[in-house]
Parts: sequence; C-alpha cells; structure tokens
Amino acid sequence: MSRSSKFVTALAVAALALAPSFADARAGSGSSMGSRGGRTYSAPPVTNTAPYSASPMERSMSPRAAPSYGNQGVQPGISRSGAFGSGLLGGLLGAGLGGLLMGHGLFGSGGGFGFIGFLLQMLLLFFLARWLFRAFARRTAMAGPGMANFSRMGQPAGPGPMQGGGGAGGVSARPVNVTPADFNAFEQLLQEVQAAWSAQDLRRLQAIASPEMVSYFGEQLTDQSSRGLRNTVTDVHLEQGDLAEAWSEGNREYATVAMRFSMLDVTRDSAGRIVDGDAAVRTMATELWTFVRAPGGRWLLSAIQQTR
Repeated sequence: MSRSSKFVTALAVAALALAPSFADARAGSGSSMGSRGGRTYSAPPVTNTAPYSASPMERSMSPRAAPSYGNQGVQPGISRSGAFGSGLLGGLLGAGLGGLLMGHGLFGSGGGFGFIGFLLQMLLLFFLARWLFRAFARRTAMAGPGMANFSRMGQPAGPGPMQGGGGAGGVSARPVNVTPADFNAFEQLLQEVQAAWSAQDLRRLQAIASPEMVSYFGEQLTDQSSRGLRNTVTDVHLEQGDLAEAWSEGNREYATVAMRFSMLDVTRDSAGRIVDGDAAVRTMATELWTFVRAPGGRWLLSAIQQTR
C-alpha cells in the first residue's frame, strides 16, 4: 500500500471514529439520564411536542423495576425515526448497506479499490448524512418563531396521572396542579442549565439540578476537557412545550414536560477553533425534562430524556 493510500485510510478512519462524538454536545450530551421517582423506568405520556414515546433511561440511581417502555403513542404506519430516516437519507442508507451485503460496495460497485475503496465510500456516506442532517435541522429551526411557547403549554395528550392517580410500579401518586408560574420556571431552568453548562459552572448547576444530574454533568464536562474541547449553548429559545404528566410521591412533586427548543450549539477545541456546529446557524432539539421539588419549594432538574 502506497504512503498516500495509507494516509487516506488513516484520515477516513479518524473521521468516522471522531466526528460523531461531537454530536448532541449540549447539556446532557443527547443522553437519557436521571430519575423520575417511581416512574423512572416508565415512559411518560406522549404530547403534541413529543408525539412518540421517550427513550428509556440509560443512567439512573433509582432502583430498577420492570420497564414498561414500548410502542406507546406510536401511530400505526408511522416510523418512529420520523421523516429524516424515511426520506432521501433512508433510501441512500438502505441501498448502500444492501450493496455492502451483496459485495458490490455502497453504490453498486467496489471500483476495484478493495478496502481503501470501502473506507472512502463510508467516508462519503458519512459526510452526505451529516450534510443532510444539518440541512434538515436548519429547515426545522426556520419554522420555530411561529410556535407556541411554554406559557401557553397544553395539558397531557394522553391519559396519565392528571386523570388517573396511580403511579407506575405500584407507587402511590397524587395529581399535582401545574400553574403558569411553574411553566415559567421550567422555561427559565432550560436556559439556566444550558448557560451553567456552557460556563462549566458546577456550583451553579448544583443550585438548579439534583445531585444526581450534577454528577452526570460533571462527568460529561470532564470528558470534554480531557479531549481539549468545550461546548457552548447560547441564545436558547423555547419554541414549543407541553406537560406530559405531574404527580407527587411522599414529600416530593414531579413534573415531566416536553420541550422543543432552538439554540446556537458550538464545540471548540483548545485553540478556539470550531470543530462542530455553526455560530451563525441555529439547531433544534426536542427533549423531555423532569423537574422535582418539595411542595412549595423550587423546581430542580432531575432527568433528561431523548425523544424517539
């Protein structure tokens, strides 16, 4: 193998191995983590903002009960991956992977380059997928300004503890009345958490998030620093939000809300160079945040879950 071929191979492998690790670098790093009391391992009801079931918790200090995640809220015939995975990119991935399985390369021909050709095709597919994802995110962000904000948040889209009263896993739960002041607090916490994350201010995070969430944030920030990276999330706007469920257990009250928000999400290296994101292009995310408080106390972030 020539020196130039070895260089191309190393470049392709490095790009495939490192580039995806920058994605979802905002607070929580695109993970599902934290605790929702007795409902930690039960999927929150779907809402207009998050019409598909939430991803199960990947990390939690809550004792594990029998998970009840499934196809809750998914309409027949609708893919959980949404339009992105079922459109042009889905077709390209399907055709490319099919070609690989049949031994013809990603696009029908190996081109006679063997392993080098395979790596180059994988690299091309990765950058094509990345471009399509950013184009999709940019188009979605442009649709944001006309959406309702948190102060006009709706009621749960499906049956839940607001109408019932029994908790998941046999935990006794009582309904909680969520007021407009609470909605304002949720929106403010969304912005405060992202600001403290961007400043790498763990002391501030301790005042607005549960100790469990602070420990996860600390691990993620340490991981960033070890790689010489720093993520900043600025100009956070809540585009749409609604209540999934609110309930109380013992002396704690919980509220899980779906939030779609836009932001400027940028990751820089130690020299200040942008390695992911665009300082001039807004990105969009939809997540389910759970907040906890003592009755009459201040809400704290206790969990973040991704949508499917």
